[in-house]
Amino acid sequence: MPIIYQYLVKEVTKFFGIILATVVVIYLAVDFFEKIDDFIEAGLPTTKAFYYFFLKIPFIIAQIMPVGTLLSVLLVFGLMSRNNEMMALKASGISIHYLLAPILTTSILFALSLFLISEEIIPITMDKANRIWRIEVRKESAVSSREKNIWIKSNRMISHIKYYNPAQKAIYGVTLNHFDTAFKLIRRIDAERGTFQGGTWTLFMVMEQSLEKETGRYQVSSMDQKTETLPFYPEDLQRAVKKSEEMSFSELYQFAKKVEDEGYDATLYRVDLHTKIAFPFVCIVMCLAGAGIALKRTVRDALPLGIAYGVGTAFLYWILYSFCVSLGYGEMLPPFIAAWTANFMFLCGGAFNLLKTDY
Repeated sequence: MPIIYQYLVKEVTKFFGIILATVVVIYLAVDFFEKIDDFIEAGLPTTKAFYYFFLKIPFIIAQIMPVGTLLSVLLVFGLMSRNNEMMALKASGISIHYLLAPILTTSILFALSLFLISEEIIPITMDKANRIWRIEVRKESAVSSREKNIWIKSNRMISHIKYYNPAQKAIYGVTLNHFDTAFKLIRRIDAERGTFQGGTWTLFMVMEQSLEKETGRYQVSSMDQKTETLPFYPEDLQRAVKKSEEMSFSELYQFAKKVEDEGYDATLYRVDLHTKIAFPFVCIVMCLAGAGIALKRTVRDALPLGIAYGVGTAFLYWILYSFCVSLGYGEMLPPFIAAWTANFMFLCGGAFNLLKTDY
């Protein structure tokens, strides 16, 4: 391996590690001071709190790896320009393509690492961390779920929901069982679906069975729509639903397929399925963006300005990425387009910047 190749790989990896470690420590410190009181109030030992924050580290790393890639490339090229190393390489006939090869290789390795972390580690650690927070800290044990099915036990009422769509705040396959003090069923409501608006649930295609005290028989009535005040809110259901980051790519694919096979809308999970591949690819996009910024004449002699441009670029990317994903959730963009639009636009922008560099 050529010396320059080794040098660039080593430097980019070194700064990448420093940036990751710094951001993880800062993030954990802020999160620790925000949540430690909750652990104390719940009567949990300090070791449990540290274990919870330890479980969150892989997720934090995954979120900041793209920005770390961009800033590490910026710092390496920026310092090389400040030390006139870029000028010496250019005078020696080293092309920009030769310099890009090692950092692109490194960014591909970062992208593969990010995918593996998201696929193998994060689903396990985030599931454990969320369970600690929901059950042991917040004591939210009244809501339980098995696959898509959600069971909610409240005062003399047991609710069963076959499927909850977080994006639409809609419930499907609803069964509400009301009991008296002797735990005898006195009322049952079955609904095809329900939506949450204005603090109440509106149920559609409803069949209601009510026990008549005089006859001891159940009176059955059907209606197209019925408004009910239920003992749970969308936030309660959201906590019961297994999140996309708690599932691997194959698990999420099977889950989305099963949701669709049963006739429910799986757009949310289809979008998340595509983002599981699109998001790791950001490392490559940010690598090109960082190189394009660092090699501009206005930035080469002002490293802080380059870092500011880099942070701004990452911020703009995140806004566009989140916006497109939201449009995907709202079915205004196809899942594939929603997940990949930001990558495509910034990849084109990064390539254009490299073509216009002053190297």
